[in-house]
Amino acid sequence: MKKILLIAAVSLISICASAQKFAHVNFQELVQLMPESDQARATIQESSKNAQETYQAMMNEFNDKYSKYQQNVNSYTPATRKAKEDELTQIQQRIQEFSQNVQQELQQQQDELMAPIYQKAQETLNELAKKGGFIYVFDRSAMLYLDDTQSVDLTPDARKALGIPADRTLESLQAELQAQAQAQQE
Repeated sequence: MKKILLIAAVSLISICASAQKFAHVNFQELVQLMPESDQARATIQESSKNAQETYQAMMNEFNDKYSKYQQNVNSYTPATRKAKEDELTQIQQRIQEFSQNVQQELQQQQDELMAPIYQKAQETLNELAKKGGFIYVFDRSAMLYLDDTQSVDLTPDARKALGIPADRTLESLQAELQAQAQAQQE
């Protein structure tokens, strides 16, 4: 009798384990390819460009004043020389503070812009998982091993639900970004 119960329990566990539905998705790919990410990248890029222009203007101001200082240093009185050196030091400090602050602000802006995009992707995956009856959805990029025959790929369904064109890939996105970078350099 005990053997029959043991065999039944093992069989039940095996049936339950095989009935569980697993899925996987490449979450980072989805987020990067979402149309909303394009707008976020454009906003961040514009902010970065503006910050770079401001930084360059500050550097130009410093270089101009430093060049004038070097040309006239021998003709300055000690008080004038000290005032000019103090002014150059203050400009250097402003440049350093600006550089530190702008990096933090750009990172904060990126976090704020990307948060709703991550949330939308997560909510879409949650809906798809519930609708499909999946008990686990794994992120393919974080998996060391994945047997595709034992797990359903939700990426195509998620791409469709998120409005990602079928022909858009990470490679095509990379090509778009490179083309934009080259166009800006010209």
